[in-house]
Amino acid sequence: MQEAQLKKDRQEIPVAMKLDAKGLNCPLPILKTKVVLNKMRPGEILFVEATDPHAEVDFEAYCARSRHELIRVNQAGDVYEFYIRRAEHPEHT
Repeated sequence: MQEAQLKKDRQEIPVAMKLDAKGLNCPLPILKTKVVLNKMRPGEILFVEATDPHAEVDFEAYCARSRHELIRVNQAGDVYEFYIRRAEHPEHT
């Protein structure tokens, strides 16, 4: 049942780009996310998968500092899924 809900959640959010950061530890998931977001247009959504146990705290802090919007966080087993909307005028951190 939970897997069906995760598939439904993914379908509701139009994703422009995806980033696989599984297996990477801090700070690499954030650094790779920053690079991808810099290539995207304002308002586009990036989907990131990460396995770093501190990823949720790291992404919340990064988005708060950079003005990108963390619109959803899911956890499926040991994989964290982040949906991040690129800011119009992000802070360069």
